Amino acid sequence: METYGIEKLGIINPKAVWRNLAPALLVEKALERGEGHLLDNGALAVFTGKYTGRSPNDKFIVNEQSVRDDIAWGKINVPFEPGKFDSIYEKMMSYLQERELFIFDGFAGANKKYRIKVRVVNELASQNLFIRSMLLRPNEAELADLISGHELTVICAPGFKCVPEVDGTRSECAILVSFERKLILIAGSQYAGEMKKSIFSYLNFALPKIGVCSMHCSANIGKDGDTALFFGLSGTGKTTLSADPKRKLIGDDEHGWCDEGIFNFEGGCYAKCIRLSRENEPQIYDAIRFGTLTENVVYDKQTRKPDYDDESVTENTRAGYPVDFIPNAELSGVGGHPRTVVFLTADAFGVMPPVAKLSKEAAMYHFVSGYTSKLAGTERGIIHPEPNFSTCFGAPFLPLHPGVYAKLLGERIEKHGAAVYLINTGWSGGPYGVGKRMSIRVTRDIVTAALNGELGDVPCRHDDIFNFDVPTYCPGVPGEVLNPQNTWGDKAAYERAAQELANKFAENFKAKYTDMPQDIVEAGPKAK
Repeated sequence: METYGIEKLGIINPKAVWRNLAPALLVEKALERGEGHLLDNGALAVFTGKYTGRSPNDKFIVNEQSVRDDIAWGKINVPFEPGKFDSIYEKMMSYLQERELFIFDGFAGANKKYRIKVRVVNELASQNLFIRSMLLRPNEAELADLISGHELTVICAPGFKCVPEVDGTRSECAILVSFERKLILIAGSQYAGEMKKSIFSYLNFALPKIGVCSMHCSANIGKDGDTALFFGLSGTGKTTLSADPKRKLIGDDEHGWCDEGIFNFEGGCYAKCIRLSRENEPQIYDAIRFGTLTENVVYDKQTRKPDYDDESVTENTRAGYPVDFIPNAELSGVGGHPRTVVFLTADAFGVMPPVAKLSKEAAMYHFVSGYTSKLAGTERGIIHPEPNFSTCFGAPFLPLHPGVYAKLLGERIEKHGAAVYLINTGWSGGPYGVGKRMSIRVTRDIVTAALNGELGDVPCRHDDIFNFDVPTYCPGVPGEVLNPQNTWGDKAAYERAAQELANKFAENFKAKYTDMPQDIVEAGPKAK
């Protein structure tokens, strides 16, 4: 039996080892093993059990001497004892003995100068189908070369449960990242996004050290070669807005910006499915077909028709598919230096304008702040909208100090003259529960104007509370919408709510970023 070198990991007696299987074979294996069912559109549907999203409290970084001084330790980057890591590793390898295993060997990084070789070992065929979509897929010659010399290895065993009292974890689930050994262990969780984001964390550690700005953003490219970046947390529209039928999609989530331009880290997309419709998001809707893995999407047991409006399992329903399932994808995965950078926020307080122009200093302030809103009901204990600040729009995946990423992005924005906009896809006319969410049509019109350069010279007003310039004209957008105060019935209530949010910005910045340059501090919202 061919083992493809898996014994080097300590897995001595596997039942069978499958490497880089075609999607049809992985789907067959998953169905044979009872991992999921086919939907009427051909996608493989699975339910991930108690973990329907990432489990950030169960992620740890191994506290190794060679990397100890590089890590921004804290509530997110939590240290883990090397000895405990070794113990879990040995027990996990024992667990995987005499099991059918699935390997995918591929790449992370479309720019060959910076890409890394990645090996992923899966207990589940369905998870191997997912990672086959997410990583860059090698050709036959590259696959032969990938048999050894992997820079990063990921081992994912959802069936292996940690024992917190013995293993030093917080639960049965653990995501353990060893930068020194270039090894990631994922135990106890079937949520496929843990693999994707753990690999991203590794890239966010390794690439800035060689001068590449690693970014949690989507990217697309226009007919004349103009590239645009879209930063934003989950639910802000990053994936939706970058999938533009008039532009080619480079990637929907993770990119690097180097001296040659930008490049996708991945070979696929991981889209949210909740309330998905062909009318609003046709490219994503049609990408869910054979070869796609859906997670926690509820479907009719008789017809196998998915119900994308059903959130009874979770609101975080997902679909993972290769980027070439998007009809106008840029399959090279690379683009030139961005002409436009968009920061997306979904402001549930209803006070942020739908679009604002940012200076370089304001861009760094809002990049580091990474603001959006948590909504009532999305997490236990949240009964009103709450501000959510995630450093550099990706705090859970950034092991280095925030200033490292901010400095790299700021330098590139300045060097290449990119225009930066803050676009609010959240609420207008009042807060969540009172106002209405910005229509996708209005947001798309704003994004289109920004990408076409039509907002560069339009008249603006200065917002004294948020301390940025707000266009008073945008093609196709009603003028009153551009000033959120005009959409509120109670103008005084708007000012109170806006000032309250501005104060939250200032409090967050003061607490987290004590060593930021003063010009960046002064470019943010004004606290009272």
